[in-house]
Amino acid sequence: MTEYRNMNRRSIMRMVAGASAAGLVSKRELAAQAQVQRATRGMPSPKIKDVSVILTAPAGSRLVVVKIVTDQDGLYGYGCATFTQRAEVVVDAVEKYLKPLLIGMPADRIDDTWQFLYASSYWRNGPVLNNALSGVDQALWDIKGRQAGMPVYQLLGGKCREAADTYTDVGGGVEISAVIERAKKAMAEGYRHIRVQIGIPGMESYAGGMRDAPPVKGLHNDPVFEPAVQVRRSLALLEACRKQLGDEIELLHDMHERLAPIQAVQFAKDVEKFKLFYLEDVLAPEDNAYFRMIREQCSTPLSMGELFNSPHEWTPLISERLIDYIRIHVSQAGGVTPCRKIAAMAEIFGVKTAWHGPGDVSPIGHAANLHLDLACYNFGIQEGGRIRGVLGEVFKGCPTWKDGYLYANEAPGWGIEIDEKLAAKYPIREGPAGGGAYRIRRLDGTVVKY
Repeated sequence: MTEYRNMNRRSIMRMVAGASAAGLVSKRELAAQAQVQRATRGMPSPKIKDVSVILTAPAGSRLVVVKIVTDQDGLYGYGCATFTQRAEVVVDAVEKYLKPLLIGMPADRIDDTWQFLYASSYWRNGPVLNNALSGVDQALWDIKGRQAGMPVYQLLGGKCREAADTYTDVGGGVEISAVIERAKKAMAEGYRHIRVQIGIPGMESYAGGMRDAPPVKGLHNDPVFEPAVQVRRSLALLEACRKQLGDEIELLHDMHERLAPIQAVQFAKDVEKFKLFYLEDVLAPEDNAYFRMIREQCSTPLSMGELFNSPHEWTPLISERLIDYIRIHVSQAGGVTPCRKIAAMAEIFGVKTAWHGPGDVSPIGHAANLHLDLACYNFGIQEGGRIRGVLGEVFKGCPTWKDGYLYANEAPGWGIEIDEKLAAKYPIREGPAGGGAYRIRRLDGTVVKY
């Protein structure tokens, strides 16, 4: 055993090659042994040499990616730090506050680095620090995978499944018939899970709708939203979808935290008959305690969590089995390091994962979602991740989508390389309040929490 451990790389490769030539080892076994050899080649611990931020918006969303370069030639990694509504603040958090702490630190002590940075500002569990921390964390996982010559999911324990089942959103507009037609097209593409949304004529809503009718005017000049109207429209949509699309398709629906607690309880009871795959964000995070009331009164599957920042938010919902799917935004929670622990905790309590994957997640972030999907036994469903157009030109090597499933790139790390020169041709655009200024009000002028 001692002699084997002391063999150098060349000796091992000669031995394996000789065995292959003699017919004693299959090509698959040879590849596996070579991968193990690369992972145990005894490279010295890499040190962090530089930390930078890539800002780009190839598809409109303001994407923030952290790049960490080590002192070993060609060894670097990327991580998603996208907080699209406050992108520049995250850049400052990375460059002014985290970078000075990181230079010279070992790149291979990921959990230790995460804990250090998490506590570094004393105040914690906020979206700015969490997203900045996520960018660093994911970049270190990418480096670890590149160093080992393995995809990140291998470092997390290997595959529990071949690919991740995904869903698509067919919301928008105010005509139920149009939503159903879009759902049929998605089914023809191979989707087995579809989130259906409907707008409100003349009102703003999560699914849009104002452009389809003259705007409803309230006691103010901002867009109007009334939750009771949305409830009635959503119930009509779900009834029509179940009748016309059949029982085989899995339907999802999102209320986007816009209902009063008692409205949410009643709505969850009313949709029980439609057998949803899950009802998403029926409550705002401030009203989490009402999940107990919902759970006591109906069996509608529930998902929650895209706005969560703190363990104080998700721990009670998981440990008390008040939700069925934990829907955390991975960069919002601080990256892969905390989310693999959240997934492990959720598995114990019978809660499945459904990581948030909208358009304002970079392809690096979508890859991180997917690698967690593949490695975690309690995977439920994945939103998004289907990268097309110029976004796939800037981020090369993205996961592939086929017949509703998302497949990982088998290259080391996340398997993605960024064309930084091309990324620079798509600078982020300035907007109101730096890109995040949602003003929606009820008829009387009360602000609606988006």
